[in-house]
Amino acid sequence: MRNARESDLDGIVALCAEHAEYEHASFDPDAARQNLGRFLFAGQPRAWCIVAEVGGELAGYAAYSLEFSTWRAAEYLHMDCLFVRAAHRNGGLGRLLLDAIIEVATAHGCASIEWQTPAWNTDAIRFYDRLGAIGSPKVRYRLATDRSVRATHGGAV
Repeated sequence: MRNARESDLDGIVALCAEHAEYEHASFDPDAARQNLGRFLFAGQPRAWCIVAEVGGELAGYAAYSLEFSTWRAAEYLHMDCLFVRAAHRNGGLGRLLLDAIIEVATAHGCASIEWQTPAWNTDAIRFYDRLGAIGSPKVRYRLATDRSVRATHGGAV
């Protein structure tokens, strides 16, 4: 496990594409390649990424950002993505990535980590349950800020 470097950008975009395909989600690799670097590798990054490397190739990643909870009046770490390529699953990489995220959260004084996974992803749910994570029955929403996109796509982006 290590922090991602700028030279990992193409590999991270490839992992994101596989992750999106696995979750049956749309993904624009060109937009990701164009924009992701400025969020991960700027002088003051908005997000960070930890990668798992096997045999010199990226096998998985966990991306995160620091967020604020009004109700708790405290920061928490939001894990946006945790993904391990199919060929490397069930070998402990997911646990190592999550352990690295826990270390980061602890170093930042965050008392909790939050994330979501699709309700149909029973393997991920079992994995998180075994670790002692507690699920929350909420529905996630997304609303485009551009009115023309909302009109064309019913709010989805």
